[in-house]
Amino acid sequence: MQKSFTYKKAGVDIKKAEQSLSRLKSKIAETNTAEVLSGVGLFGGFYQFPASNFLEPVLVSSTDGVGTKLKIAFLAGVHNSIGQDLVNHCINDISVSGARPLFFLDYFACGKLEKGIYESVVEGIAVACKNAGIPLIGGETAEMPDFYSEKEYDLSGTVVGVVEKSKIIDGRKIREGDLLVGVASNGLHTNGFTLARKVLLRNYQAEDFIEEFGCTLCEELLKIHKNYHPLISKIIEKFEINGIAHITGGGLVKNTSRLLRENLTLHIDWKSWPVPPIFKLIERIGKVPGADMRQTFNLGIGLVLVVNPVHVANLLKWGREHHYEFYQIGRVDRR
Repeated sequence: MQKSFTYKKAGVDIKKAEQSLSRLKSKIAETNTAEVLSGVGLFGGFYQFPASNFLEPVLVSSTDGVGTKLKIAFLAGVHNSIGQDLVNHCINDISVSGARPLFFLDYFACGKLEKGIYESVVEGIAVACKNAGIPLIGGETAEMPDFYSEKEYDLSGTVVGVVEKSKIIDGRKIREGDLLVGVASNGLHTNGFTLARKVLLRNYQAEDFIEEFGCTLCEELLKIHKNYHPLISKIIEKFEINGIAHITGGGLVKNTSRLLRENLTLHIDWKSWPVPPIFKLIERIGKVPGADMRQTFNLGIGLVLVVNPVHVANLLKWGREHHYEFYQIGRVDRR
């Protein structure tokens, strides 16, 4: 007699996902702002756009993931920070244009839904949204048993923000002679993990304590990607900033060069800031060429501000007074 199949027997347990989402609803609701008319539950989230606050509002959006940093989360069994990485990375990508984030949506896909893992990830997303003052207004959970390995998942997110048209920061004001001010990262953020894993996990166990880091290897690798939006908001209120680059995949040169017109190029003093130990260790034990390090990792600079020289001294002074790690790291030259 032919075997009877159900969706659950085929590997997809809809009820389990519904139960997890039900438990998470209170956490997600804590992220709601006054503009949210309807969040998770319907086919779309309803957000009342604050049009009265703008003369010419321009929506800015970005979608991203966290790459193979997920592999470290799987290895360590730590899932409550990876969602924060996702939110902060996406927020940074629109903040560099001068935008204020409005709301966030997430996508979680797995082979078999593990309630503890799923809830931990989404709670992390909610924590980051709450810290950023934006609602987690919707998302999607996909259980695909023939696609992902057991206890593994993929994650992506989308952020939507807004900027006044006259205040868009897109690099068009950058001129020859402008100076580059780097803002410190706290480690790898969410880029370069494929290379980092190949090098580090060949020489260490995830739980090994590394003297240079003052913590275990997995604790160092899972440090949460910084959210630079609060800093950017303060800076653009006080100083004239011609361009801002979020240093992600491609490294410092490629990301900052996105802002430049074709007749301009960058000159970077690679010895002008302290490179964190994690990058030195990867380069040393992996015998990674310097050029490859520079185009793979942020090397300790998570954000680059392109500034007219007349403002740099005051910007650096303000950074010191407010305990930010700012470094003058180069300039814009004519190609």
